[in-house]
This record gives sequence, structure tokens and C-alpha cells, in this order.
Amino acid sequence: MPTRPRTLRTLAGAALLPLALVSPAWGRPAPPRTVAAEPPGTLCATAGVLRGERGQRATVNLCAGNGTPTMSVSAAATCGRAGTRVRYTCQAWGTWTARHGEKTALSGALPGSVQYPGPGTYDISATVRVRSAPAGVDLRGTVQATLTLTAPPPKATHRVQVDRSTVRADAETTLTYTVQRDSDQGDGSARLGLIGEQGTGVRVSTADARCVNPLVGRYPSKTRLTHSLDCALTDLQPGHPAKVVVRVTVAGACSTLVSKLGYWMPRGQDLYTGGVLAGPTVTCR
Repeated sequence: MPTRPRTLRTLAGAALLPLALVSPAWGRPAPPRTVAAEPPGTLCATAGVLRGERGQRATVNLCAGNGTPTMSVSAAATCGRAGTRVRYTCQAWGTWTARHGEKTALSGALPGSVQYPGPGTYDISATVRVRSAPAGVDLRGTVQATLTLTAPPPKATHRVQVDRSTVRADAETTLTYTVQRDSDQGDGSARLGLIGEQGTGVRVSTADARCVNPLVGRYPSKTRLTHSLDCALTDLQPGHPAKVVVRVTVAGACSTLVSKLGYWMPRGQDLYTGGVLAGPTVTCR
């Protein structure tokens, strides 16, 4: 009896056995892909067209920074006049308000900057003026755009806290501000500013040698702003916060007290190397 077919079947079975034990490449789960973090950028959308009685026309775009610590908001316009071949350059400015859901989230000047609010869909309404060079277009109006910001807010590098949220009228209140640096980047320098409402008679003072009431006026003026305080902090380190104790004296008229922190970040000899952080606002009652 011939044995060749049996030998072929045996060899075929031996060849198939290791294939059965090894999963085919197309059956394996794909390795997870690393998604690169979205870089900061500028997001723009057409917001409207302004028209004049003599054929003037301006198309306005609204733009906002996406994912930057300080979000810049601006308006850009292209403009022209019917019946002319003049190539105009256009300048746009004004004010804007952004709504997030049912609430007014932010507002400011055009162009201007605010603290980045984080991801979300914002309906931005702006009252703008567009003027051309050479002269020929000068338009005003209201435009609207919807911008969806997607980048997460940058990780905070500094924090400002205060131990009280209110001060009282006709009283002196002691406030303790705590300034923390959480990032290993940057250095220990920062400027803490406290500002009351001008003209209310509020006085902000401290015995801390790092702080002064700002000097105003031309030399040799010695006039200082008693409603404002400027503190130069130089030893901020992660795990080593700075504390500033201040006295706020409120006269008959109430005044809120806002705080700001300016700080440095490392980028060699670049001109713009830091940021400004909005600290807590102390109200009055």
C-alpha cells in the first residue's frame, strides 16, 4: 500500500499546529496610540458684516487664544467700498462680552486679554468700529460669533489665598495673604498687588518691609496711593509659601479689595517671560 499520501497529511498537520497556537497579527488588539497634547493656538470665526450707506463694507472676524494662560481676544476685519479698486487696510477695536450657557462669563476690550476660562462653547458678542487706511471706510456695529475652546487650562504655577472674604465698613480688618509657587520652573520672584477702590477712602497698610504704597506723580513728588499696596516677594519656592499680613481700614464708603500676582517663568532672554494671576477679591459689607 502506498504511503506517500499519509506522509503528506502528517507534514501538513505538523505545519498547521504552530499556526494554530500563534494568534494571527490581525487578531491581536491594536496597541494604544499616544495622542499628542493639543498645542496652544488662536481660534477665529466670521462674526458678521458691517455695511454703510455709500457702499462701505467690512467683514469682521473674532479671535480668541485657545489653551494659553492669558487668553487674547481680538477683532480682525477686511473692508472695501463698492465701485473702487483701492486696497484698504482695516483697523478694528471695541468691546466684547462672552456667554457660556446662560451666564455671562467674560468681558473686556478689543483687543485685550483675560485669564483663559477653559474648554467650552462661548457665544461672543462684540461692539466694534472698523476704520480704513486710506480713509474711506468708517463703520460701527455689533457682531457675534460662537467659538468652541477645546484645550484644557494650563496647569497653575502659582496660587494666592486670603484668610477672610469680607471686610467691614467703618472698621479696620487684618487680612493674611498666602502666596504659593507650585512649579519647579521659574524662580522665587513675584509681585503681589492689592488694590482698593479709588475715592472711597479705603486705606491698605502693612508693617511688612517687602511692601510699599506705590509712589505717584512727577519727581520730586512724595505722594503715595494709600488704597494700594505693592509687595516684592523674592523667596517663593515649592513647599515654602510667603505670607503677607495687611490692615484694611474702610471709612464710611465700602470698597472691595482685589489682588493680583505677577511672576516670572524661564525662557532665557525673551521679553515676555511671565504672567499675571488674578487673586481673590475681598468684598465689603
